[in-house]
This record gives sequence, C-alpha cells and structure tokens, in this order.
Amino acid sequence: MWEQIRSNQMRSAFLIGILGALLLAVGYFLGQAFAQNGIAGIIIAAAVWAVMLLIAYFGGDSILLSVSGAKKINPDDNPRLYNVVEEMKIASGLEKMPEVYIIDDPAMNAFATGRSKDRTAVTVTSGLLQNLNRDELQGVVAHEISHIKNRDVLLMSLAGVLLGTIVILAWYGTRVMFFGGMGNRRSSSKGGGQAQVIILVVALVMMILAPIAAQLLYFAVSRKREYLADASGALYTRYPEGLASALEKLAASTKQLKNANQATAPMYTINPFRKAGREATDLTSTHPPISERIRILRSMGGASPADYERAYEQVKHQKIIPASALAAADSVSLRAPSAEKETEADRLGRTRETSDMFLRMNNYKIVTCANCGTKYKIPPNYADPSFTCAHCGKTVNIK
Repeated sequence: MWEQIRSNQMRSAFLIGILGALLLAVGYFLGQAFAQNGIAGIIIAAAVWAVMLLIAYFGGDSILLSVSGAKKINPDDNPRLYNVVEEMKIASGLEKMPEVYIIDDPAMNAFATGRSKDRTAVTVTSGLLQNLNRDELQGVVAHEISHIKNRDVLLMSLAGVLLGTIVILAWYGTRVMFFGGMGNRRSSSKGGGQAQVIILVVALVMMILAPIAAQLLYFAVSRKREYLADASGALYTRYPEGLASALEKLAASTKQLKNANQATAPMYTINPFRKAGREATDLTSTHPPISERIRILRSMGGASPADYERAYEQVKHQKIIPASALAAADSVSLRAPSAEKETEADRLGRTRETSDMFLRMNNYKIVTCANCGTKYKIPPNYADPSFTCAHCGKTVNIK
C-alpha cells in the first residue's frame, strides 16, 4: 500500500500547489488593485499564509479538538473504545498509541488529527459509541487510523489553511473594494484610469472565483483519500462489512453534528452537514458517495488492496491502486464477525456505558444502594454525606 500512499500524496501535493498559486494570484491582483503593486500583494498573501501555516502545524490539532468540543479520555473511562483503538494501532503498525477523545454529541461521526507520528488523536462522538457494535466501531476507528498512517491529516490541514487564507483575503478584498476606495480612485490623463478599471474587474473576478475553485480543489483532496482509507481500514480489520454496516448507520442518522464547520467537514468519516431531520445523501462535495463506498466494501472477496481494487473497479469502472502496489500485495482472507446479532439489551448497555462515562468525566459519583441495588448519579455539588433510597427507604452512604 505504500506506493499508493505515495501516489496519493503526490497528487495532493500537486493540488496544494494549485491552491498556493491561486492564493498568490489573489494577492497579486489585490496588490495591483489597491496599491498598484502586485509584488507587494504576493508578499502580503505569502506572509498571511506563512503565519496561518505555522499556527496550523504547531497548534492545528489542538484548535480542531477544542473547536469540536472534544474531551480526552483514559482507558478506564471507556475500555471498549480504548481497546478498539489499541487493536487498530497494532494492526496498522503505528509506533505510538493515538490519544483518544470523545465529543458529547448524539450525531454519529469521527475524525483523526495529528501533525506527526508521535502526536496523533482519534475522536468519536457519543452517538457513535451508543449505536455501533464492536465490529462497526472497529471499522470506523480503522478508517480514521488509516488517515493517520497515510499522513492524510497533515496534508488536509495544509490544504485547509490555504483555503482559509484565500477566503480571508477575498473577503477583506471585496469589502475594501466596495466600501473603502473603489469609488475614490483617480484616473490619470493618459488612460491610466482605463487600465485601473480593468485591474479592478480582474481582481473582483479573482476574489469571487478563487475561493470557489480553492474549495473544489480542497474537497477533491478529501474525496480521493476516503477510498484509500476505506481500503486500508478493510485491511486492518480483515472485515470490510464492519465499516460498510457502520456507514449505513451513519448515513441513516438524522442528527446534525453541532460543532462542525466547512473547513473541518472533510476531516470526518462522513460529511457532518445535512438538513435537520434528513438522512445523509450521496450529494456531498466533501466525501465520495456513501452508497458507492458501501457497495465497494461489500463487493470485496478478501481484505487485501487487490480485493479492494477489484471491488472498486466493479462499482466505479475505474482503477485507484497502482498495478505496482497490487503486484506486491499479499492475499488477506476475511475473518468471521465477532459480534452476534444485536439485541435491544446490547444497545441499552452501550448507552448506559457512554452516559456513565460522561458522568464520571464531569465528577458525578455513581452510588449503588446496598439493600436493593438501585444506582444513583450524585452531582459533584451534593453536600450531604448520605440520602434515603427512593425504592427501599434505606440510608445510602456516599463515599
């Protein structure tokens, strides 16, 4: 798979280069329009990009986790999730265990962050924990760890910074143009005014079209990487049906993810934006069609890259993995599912497990009545050392 990873990275680097060229073009025309100096505009645009790039590289993962409302958990907080992440870390060959975060949100989604192999994190929502069985959770975690292994998260962060810089420059440029000085420009007697109008028109067109083109390129980077992450995830779990079933559940969910935004949307397992009360559809620019991803995974006869390539070609009638990478790929057989048919008790148990985890993280105490076994959730500001059980009337001591 390493050759496919390298190929994907080269394509992404090329697309990022195009984004950089768009950024410098916006800076040039802004400089020409407002200071009659395109070089100065390029320098300013490059300086803004450099500052944002440094912020994204050294603190982008922390910013993303903070903006998303993610909280770090320990192995004791949710052993099932932590164990699944550890399993996929070993299967993928990552050298260091990713940190594990959770977002208290009923929407089902996940994402990964990390600028280097020594600083990575996997984040899932509480909705994902409550609704997915172990095989499905393993599939989603494997998909996200694939993004870390393939260095997708770093390149997507760089592309996101470029997109943000272009949008910022275009936003300020249009407002300055319309409200600051376009009407106050002086025309020279030798036709300079006509040239100035042309420059202003070109600058305006660039400011309108460049962010749109940049966003399309940014989404193109994201879409190409999702297929490879699915292929790698199937290899790590040796059970493509787990991710396929998880994607079905994620797509069928009608809950919106509250803290997602346009810049971070491509980082998630599926597009977090949808109309309230609607299921996710194939019409999304940030991710490949969900139905196609599911069909490819369910068409795999094994778990190797070659199996994914055959399934991909069957569904898409195209190729995605280089022949040189397929020639070196070993055959990997599918494993049997680890989960029995789900029951309502299983779902209730996962919901209770997730709810208790958040209570502990918020310093609640879970106290059990020694007489009747009733469990109580005691808030951290409860001052009394004991209370009376509502079911049996016995005194329950708070330790």
